[in-house]
Amino acid sequence: MKTSEIFCGVVGCFITCGMFSSVAAEEENRDELFVYFGSSSRKPGHGIYVSRLNPATGNLSSPSLAAEIANPGFLALHSSRSFLYAIGAPVTAKTNDGTVNAFAMDSHTGRLTFLNQQSSGGPGPCHLVVDKSGRWVLVANYAGGSVAVLPIHADGRLGELTEFIQHTGSSVHPQRQKEAHAHSINLDPGNRLAFVADLGIDKVMIYKFDAARGRLVANHPAFALVKKGAGPRHFTFHPNGRFAYVINEMDCSATAFAFDNTRGDLKETQTISLLPNGEKVKAGFSGAEVQAHPSGKFLYGSTRGHDSITVFSIDKKTGALTFVQNESTQGKVPRNFGIDPTGQILLAANQDSDSVVVFRIDAKSGRITPTGQTIEVPNPVCVKFLPRAR
Repeated sequence: MKTSEIFCGVVGCFITCGMFSSVAAEEENRDELFVYFGSSSRKPGHGIYVSRLNPATGNLSSPSLAAEIANPGFLALHSSRSFLYAIGAPVTAKTNDGTVNAFAMDSHTGRLTFLNQQSSGGPGPCHLVVDKSGRWVLVANYAGGSVAVLPIHADGRLGELTEFIQHTGSSVHPQRQKEAHAHSINLDPGNRLAFVADLGIDKVMIYKFDAARGRLVANHPAFALVKKGAGPRHFTFHPNGRFAYVINEMDCSATAFAFDNTRGDLKETQTISLLPNGEKVKAGFSGAEVQAHPSGKFLYGSTRGHDSITVFSIDKKTGALTFVQNESTQGKVPRNFGIDPTGQILLAANQDSDSVVVFRIDAKSGRITPTGQTIEVPNPVCVKFLPRAR
């Protein structure tokens, strides 16, 4: 064989191999998701972080700072994939009211550009959600025990409040339940009802949501009760919309509800401990996050102090929960976690360990297994997924 033929063959191989390598890399990138992490850090140079996750491989990239902001905490993504909203601390000493901050998202890099901020209507905002029309942000103020609604303009900027509701009341705990503490706000699949888990009064408040005007009005029934002293924290719907679940912070339990879409009624069907083997709640233990698997087969809840995630199977007919597993999050204070939209990966955010730990989800059993990968994120307290632009 001539030297020229050998050379051409080698070059052809390089070109072909390069093409296959490029195509493979492109396919892998196409499957990647952006993952945004809210942080409780107030240090300069910290804020909202972004990584890239490939659900098929479980590979999670080292995070980069997407936007510098003090203590952004909980995040919410706009359905257009163009905007992100984050709660924030007061900006002046003249008011205790927290803020809601608007950012534009770069769909190719994940970087965020600050747009504007508005008052959350009360002190200590802790949770927010964007409604399905993309026109409103609803926010819960923990310290103030209130909820509010803010309009989203066409450019993603926030307007001033269109609604503010102050909760009142108390419950049995002498320190933590002397007054209302709205801990989360969520919307039903039909975008007609808002549900507010209020830790201070042991109620899930139910409001009719007017998506045309950004207003809330009490539903009838106006609330669902949980056990006294339970302290409802976060709330989620089952993918079928017929069941709902609350994680209770103070007694480390999960409450299951049957949901009547016609009346907007939640009927408790079960309350079950997050702790394994009859273990008792100890000082420093507290329930944190709750999420249903996209398949609707499993429910996951995290417990701080115990530093674990509990897996339950869900009865498809009744929504009832059965204990499957309790797994260490390999860090301290798992205040939040996220399940990727494909249901393959769970990311546990350990606030006091500055770590996010990757777990693989078994599709048949729902059990989670650590992949061995951990990334460093300062004080992570929220995990949100976003498909990358193609």
